Amino acid sequence: MSPTNRTVVVTGIGATTPLGGDSASTWEGLLAGRSGVKPLEGERFAELPVRIAARAAVDPSEVLPRPLARKLDRSAQFAVIAAREAWADAGYTTPAGEETEEGAFIAPERLGTVIASGIGGVTTLLDQYDVLKDKGVRRVSPHTVPMLMPNGPSANVGLEVNAQAGVHTPVSACASGAEAIGYAVEMIRSGRADVVVAGGTEAAIHPLPIAAFANMMAMSKNNENPEQASRPYDKARDGFVLGEGAGVVVLESAEHAAARGARVYCEVLGQGLSADSHHIAQPEPTGRGVAAAVQNLLDNTGLDPAELVHLNAHATSTPQGDTAELKALRKVLGDDLDHIAISATKSMTGHLLGGAGGIETVATVLALYNRLAPPTINVDELDEDIDADIVVGEPRKLPADGPISAINNSFGFGGHNVTLAFRTV
Repeated sequence: MSPTNRTVVVTGIGATTPLGGDSASTWEGLLAGRSGVKPLEGERFAELPVRIAARAAVDPSEVLPRPLARKLDRSAQFAVIAAREAWADAGYTTPAGEETEEGAFIAPERLGTVIASGIGGVTTLLDQYDVLKDKGVRRVSPHTVPMLMPNGPSANVGLEVNAQAGVHTPVSACASGAEAIGYAVEMIRSGRADVVVAGGTEAAIHPLPIAAFANMMAMSKNNENPEQASRPYDKARDGFVLGEGAGVVVLESAEHAAARGARVYCEVLGQGLSADSHHIAQPEPTGRGVAAAVQNLLDNTGLDPAELVHLNAHATSTPQGDTAELKALRKVLGDDLDHIAISATKSMTGHLLGGAGGIETVATVLALYNRLAPPTINVDELDEDIDADIVVGEPRKLPADGPISAINNSFGFGGHNVTLAFRTV
């Protein structure tokens, strides 16, 4: 099919997060300002400098059938669970190509998946190495390679829904989930697909990643107060808290959604991209790269900054990153930044790395759909360098009338910058 400029909409959402096992409980937790961060229990974590994390509220291996769960890395388990919810939420009751009286129909060759992970099956890799070392070659699982592949989550979601238009896996660290959704939009706009299941997933709560991040001085060491450890914009913030889970959306061309009478959450206006080319693991301090991504978004979409009312910020609770992001936004948006209600949902979910863009897209979509911005928690004393309107303590109502727009920022090690824009319908 020749390239097109089709409108892309969100018709389904799914999530499994530290706040709940589905999108509804996650949204409820966000609005309640509930932290998902808890102490890490077990001997394997006892000697680590960081002994807190935001584990998923529901163990995915207890949700999926055992024969399937044992063949999937935890990150793929999360992705399949979130994708199943999103698929059903969009009105599909069977895999692509199967006729049904109750559900919608999509041809397999018109359906794609783009599910990202920043690290892939790292827990499988590390655990199976321990098996090899302690129990010998014959005890290593024959499923190890498919489980640890970064494309495993996307491939398994593709198998679930019978996607044949393409199964893709962007890997750009903590920007991966957002980049996946942006890539999915381009698949639909270019005519390569009518429907794409897209999002991000991560499961990296393991001693080695935690030790490595801690030694980079990137993580909060507030082990005594886990629920207060993730505190974007607060003067006492000292690093991010690792989280796990997945967030997935079903994207469709507006024509396809209308033809089947689908409920539409919002329109996806597009994405902005850039690279810092500054440092492999530190943000560019002036926000140059982030500003370029936001400007790229405005140029690509024609979005009027005056229409923006909400931002789900990247805001990981690091001293450098939180301020650099807002400096960049001020540089591009100027005074328009003053009327944007900013939420930092990582204060509750922790940082899901490659899954963050997926979860935070779900949160942004629900904020627009319900016209309600979730709060940022743990802001006891706002950093004096924070020059923006942070939603603190309680949810905030967004304008009730007319079209409104929101953006979701995701940035990753390597200098990857991705920003997505959405509008009510």
